[in-house]
Amino acid sequence: MAAADPCTARRMFGGHGISTGGLTLALVADLGQGETLWLKAGPDIRAVFEAAGCQRFTYQAKGKARSLGFYSAPVEDMESAREMAPWAHLALQAAIAARQPKKAHPMKKKQTSEGK
Repeated sequence: MAAADPCTARRMFGGHGISTGGLTLALVADLGQGETLWLKAGPDIRAVFEAAGCQRFTYQAKGKARSLGFYSAPVEDMESAREMAPWAHLALQAAIAARQPKKAHPMKKKQTSEGK
């Protein structure tokens, strides 16, 4: 993950959040299958993670499946800093994009009672 920038880890959600510059770009959590590195993925890059066979971070809450915008890191790339670097950059881009303010929708023109 250091390829994205120097990172720090903090306890979060029973695991750890990995962040840089105040941006959370990854989680380390155990969802019942051992500790897994989960990388931040925005809507525009989810397909990249899915094409690599990565699983979405999904958990049970009150009997319902819930998911977050994180995907498991590709297992085959975990042992190589060089192979993980592009994934770390994607996670950082997603974290930056998530921090951007949402675009405001133009207000609908109010209808007036004049002319009715």
